[in-house]
Amino acid sequence: MEFLLSFSRLIDALNEAVGRLVSWLTLFMVLVGVYNAVTRKLSQTIGVDLSSNTYIELQWYMFALVFMWGAAYTLKHNAHVRVDIIYARLSERGKAWVDVFGILLFLLPFTVVVLWTAWPIVLDSWKIHEMSPDPGGLPRYPIKAALIVAFVLLFLQGLSELIKRVALLTGYQVALASAADEEPSL
Repeated sequence: MEFLLSFSRLIDALNEAVGRLVSWLTLFMVLVGVYNAVTRKLSQTIGVDLSSNTYIELQWYMFALVFMWGAAYTLKHNAHVRVDIIYARLSERGKAWVDVFGILLFLLPFTVVVLWTAWPIVLDSWKIHEMSPDPGGLPRYPIKAALIVAFVLLFLQGLSELIKRVALLTGYQVALASAADEEPSL
């Protein structure tokens, strides 16, 4: 079990680093959005087109990265939206059982299905170096590859959470607080 918990800590560290990167990407995305809004309004005022599809698509791509790559970080911090009517009233062991079943029955199979179905689409996009159909648009194949990365990170974080819940249920781990003594996951 110690090996699995070490593996879990490694996954947690990876997704923590990705989450911190994504938080900076969020700032950059907002700055590009401000630039897009200002140049569009200024273009209307002076009659010269200062905006570009490149910046608009860059903002979309960054939003997609924040959403997709932030999912595993959000799972690590147990910050996904959930209906807590029953879950909140459960003991820590009861919550762990619910999480184990949810991870095994829904999260891990869902990530595998998405990876299985997305892989050929991403490969085809890379083979042809798919581009945006819009003038001045960005390449599409890198953002499609980001989907694979996102679901691999989510799958790994699901494994990490599963390991921590099993450790709790088997009595190997007393609480689900992470190695950095953050707030408990449950």
